[in-house]
Amino acid sequence: VQLQASGGGLVQPGGYLRLSCLASGTIFSINGMGWYRQAPGNQRQYLGSISRAGNTNYADSVKGRFTISRDSAKNTMYLQMNNLKPEDTAVYYCNAGTSSGPKWGQGTLVTVSS
Repeated sequence: VQLQASGGGLVQPGGYLRLSCLASGTIFSINGMGWYRQAPGNQRQYLGSISRAGNTNYADSVKGRFTISRDSAKNTMYLQMNNLKPEDTAVYYCNAGTSSGPKWGQGTLVTVSS
């Protein structure tokens, strides 16, 4: 499985962005997918996930602001981020749990600044 994250950029506080994660390869081996982020000097932080059945789970820190969805026909997972704050600035990574272990995308940078 290969993952390609995209959609990052510069946004003002209070703004929104939608990140995408395109999966390719052995899609059938994916059990679930998730989003993480890592700010400079910090550990990678779990944001949320979506199971194979479509059930979602979120970290308390982003619940109500971030929404994970997917388009199975496009092999793509999304992260809709609303009401962005400067502390949301980080590199965002998508992750897939597969039968051969976790897979990571390359990350996309989100900068929230005025």
